[in-house]
This record gives sequence, C-alpha cells and structure tokens, in this order.
Amino acid sequence: MCVVTLVQTQETMRILATKVLLVWVLLLTACAANKEAASQKEIASNLNRPKLVVGIVVDQMRYDFLFRYWDKYSNNGFKKLVQQGFNFQNANYSYVPTYTAPGHASIYTGSVPAVNGIIANSWYNRETGKTMYCVEDKTVKTVGATSKAGLMSPRNLLATTITDQLKLATNKQSKVIAVALKDRGAVIPGGYMADGAYWFDSESGNFITSTFYRNELPGWVKELNEQKLADKYLSQTWNTLKPIDQYTSSTADNMYYEEGLPGKKEPVFPYDLATLKGKDYELIRTTPFGNTLTKDIALKALEGEQLGKGASTDFLSVSFSSTDYIGHDFGPNSIEVEDTYLRLDLEIAELLAALEKQVGKENLLVFLTADHGIANVPAYMIDERVTAGAIGYYTVGDSVKAYMGRTYGAGKWLEKYTNQQVYLNRKLIAEKKLNLADVQQDVANYIMTLEGVARTITAEKLQNASWSHGQMRLVENGYNARRSGDVIVQLEPNWQKHGPKGTAHGSYSTHDTHVPMVWYGWKVKAGESAAPVEVTDIAPTIATWLYMQEPSGSVGKALQEYMK
Repeated sequence: MCVVTLVQTQETMRILATKVLLVWVLLLTACAANKEAASQKEIASNLNRPKLVVGIVVDQMRYDFLFRYWDKYSNNGFKKLVQQGFNFQNANYSYVPTYTAPGHASIYTGSVPAVNGIIANSWYNRETGKTMYCVEDKTVKTVGATSKAGLMSPRNLLATTITDQLKLATNKQSKVIAVALKDRGAVIPGGYMADGAYWFDSESGNFITSTFYRNELPGWVKELNEQKLADKYLSQTWNTLKPIDQYTSSTADNMYYEEGLPGKKEPVFPYDLATLKGKDYELIRTTPFGNTLTKDIALKALEGEQLGKGASTDFLSVSFSSTDYIGHDFGPNSIEVEDTYLRLDLEIAELLAALEKQVGKENLLVFLTADHGIANVPAYMIDERVTAGAIGYYTVGDSVKAYMGRTYGAGKWLEKYTNQQVYLNRKLIAEKKLNLADVQQDVANYIMTLEGVARTITAEKLQNASWSHGQMRLVENGYNARRSGDVIVQLEPNWQKHGPKGTAHGSYSTHDTHVPMVWYGWKVKAGESAAPVEVTDIAPTIATWLYMQEPSGSVGKALQEYMK
C-alpha cells in the first residue's frame, strides 16, 4: 500500500508540474504576443507622421541671443519654443566658412560644403574666370517682376535637401514652400522639387520666384504683392519697442563703429524710414520690418497653400534675414539688434499661433536654428583691451600679388582672393614649369607673415590628409576640390575680414559656429541637452521621424535619443 501510494503521489506531482509548466508557457506566449502587439501599435502610431514640418532659420542668430534678452521676450515666442520644446545648448557648424548660403545648405542637406558644393555665398569659377553666385541661373527667368533678381535656382547644389526627400518619399504628394527676403534663403531650403520658393525683389517691392519653379505667381502671392506692404512699412518710423533705457543688454545708442542706415548722419533712434528710403525697397532689409514682411508671406503661404491639410506631410521653410543685415551694420551689442530680436520674438509668436490653429501642436513639428553667428565689432573689442583686429581682402590679395611678382617675375599670378581663399593662376604656373604644390606652399608661408593670420593650408595638403577634430576638421569640411582655392587662410579668433565699421562672420570661432537648435511640437518632449551636436543632424533627425531616406549627401546623425 505504501509503495502504491508513493507512486500515485509522484504521478500526481508530475501531472501538476506539467500543468504549471503549461500555464507558464501560455502566460509567456501571451506576454510576448501582447508585447509584439504593443510594439506593432507603437510603430503604427509612429507612422502617423506630423501634418506639417516648419523650419525657422534666423539669419545670424548667435546661440546666446536666445537668453541674452530672455527677460524682455514675450511668453509665446522664443520662450515658448525653449520651455515647451527641446533645446540643444551646444549645437555647432562643423565647417568654415560660416556664411548664409553654406548654412542653409548644411541645415537642409544634412551635409557640409565639401559634399554639397555650396562653399560660400559666391565663389570664383576657374572655368569661366568669373565669380559664381551660389544660386544664380541665367537659364531661367524672373516671375513676378521685370528685374533680374529672379534668375535663380538650386542647380549649384550638389546634394538633395530634406524637402526633396519628402517629395520623393510621398511621390510628390507633399507640398514644399520656402520663403525669405534673401533668394538663397528660399532657393536652397526649397531644393530642387519645391512647389514654390519666393524671395523679395528690392526693385519692385514684390515677392518673386523663377521659371525653375513655375511660370506664374500663385494667386495668394499676387494678393500679397497687391497689398504693397513694403510701402506701408517703409512709411513708418523705427523706434524702440520699449523705452530705450530698458535696453540694458546693449551698448549706448550712438557708437562710432556702427555703420548705421544710409541717409542718416548718426546711428541713433528714431529712424524715420520715409525720409531714408531710396529709389527702391532695399532699405527694408535693414529694418525689423523686413522680418515682419517675411512673417506676412509665411502666414499667407500657410493659408493659400492649405499647408498641413492634406494626406501627406507638408513642409514650410521660413528664413528671417533682417537680423543679418542689421547685425552687420550695427554689431551684436547694439540697441538696434536687441530691438530687432524683441520684435522678431513677437513675429515668431504670431507665426506659432497661426501654425497651431491650422494643424494643432500635436500635428506640428518645428525646428529653429541659424545659418551662422556673428563676431563682435573689432573696434569694440579693442576698446575693451581685447587683442583683436581686421584684415581686408585687398590687404591680403594685394600683398600676395606683390610677393609673387617679386618672387616669380611679372605676370598675373593671382586670379582671385575671396572668402579668405587664394586662387592662383594655374595655367601660368604650368607655363612657367613650376610645381603647383610648391607654389601653393610658398604663398601659404608668405601669408603667415601677415598680422592677424592664424594658419594657412594648401589645397594639396587638404586633398592628401584628413582631420577628425579641431580647426582643421572644419577647414576640410568646408573645402570642395572643384570650387575652393589653392590656399585657405584662417585668422586669429578675434580678427575678421571686415572693418573699420560694422562686423562680419565666416570664421571657425564659436561666435560664428555656435547657433540655436530648438525642436518643438510633434513627439518633442520638453527638455534640454548640453551634448555636442551639429547642424548637419537636423535633416537626418527629420528623416528618421518621417520614416524616409535622408538627403543624398547627409553626414549627420538623428537626435531622437536625446529627446525621449
């Protein structure tokens, strides 16, 4: 009996263990199925892309401008983006020179000049012997005016843009619209496949385009032009938005190194624009009302194109250019620049409100950045006993001409000095049976004797070496073998090519490379990160969020892991 009972007990335990194991298997299978279902649901949710992506580029906005005037900003512009969005505190450009055209190209291609070909706003074309403007295209015609300001297209761009990739990903079902005062601020972001790129024509006061995009302006642009808003804004007086004694983040109103506005004796408020306006509308660019005009066309595009209302994701690119014109003339420490940013804050607040009303914050993805920063005025720095200075184009160019004449004999040895790059007469060098690499190095050594020069590097060395970090990485990323010069010149940190009044940009220093990068809206969680990121990361981040291919020359990385 004891043996039988023991056998029965063991059998019962075996059956019970089998049942328990079976339950566990069923539970694990169910959990795995639920996890897979949840994962599939999450992926499906992710594939519900935003209705509208909006790129906001503020021309010449240094990173510190986000916080320099923080206490004076409204709650619905820059503060809203930073507080409700994700702020990358350490976003930089990864190349030199830092100019408008390369900046916009880097943002929208996720690339660098070495790859996308936009090495400057203009560069010397060895084949034609003439200067090539970044978006010039004499095969097209102006649409919307009789001037030549519309002879533009993206044909000099060697890589696709994130906007091109959006059009390709949706079989052209997405709409892409780009607007700016500057032609390059609209053409490059719009890319090759934009439904419309519109920029300001100073001769007519109209927003125009080129036949590269379309043969006639759409009705909504015509309506905007008929309002003659440029006339309206230029009939006003530009005075400070707040009492002038509140502009404590700036130097005094009248500084001797401020360029000022044409027709006004001193650079002081108020500016009666009606008395300063010349024969055309160029003046509006150097007033905050140029940004107002840009906001006006952005809002008109939003309504006229019904952006964000279709089945596919749309893209609106907005580039605010007046900050650049004003910054160059008055410098980053001026009351004029401070007032411009306080006014721009209100323009951005109005734009954000309209965007959210149109599609809702949950369907809207916004990024804000800049195409470059800005250096302090050299005269201001010298007054503050900082080692600084300016070295003009002619100083370097004429010196090189004279040196090569003394060294190699009479001849046009220098074809061009531009963008701090020396273009040598390679044909003459070959005719004289000289070694090009040796001549390049000889000229580079000579330029190093000039005051304010930090470093020179030859094209020969750039093509046969590679740098993973430091200043030379930036130079290498900005060098394009077909378009760049024979010798690249880099100045000391507080030196620049501009003077004696006003200021410039284009260097490897952080005042030119460090810019804002703020994300807001769709799937963006509030927060900030001090991790080093690059402007080239913007395009691949958008591509990853939209589950599509990044631009053809992209070298950046997606940033979602920081924003979780």
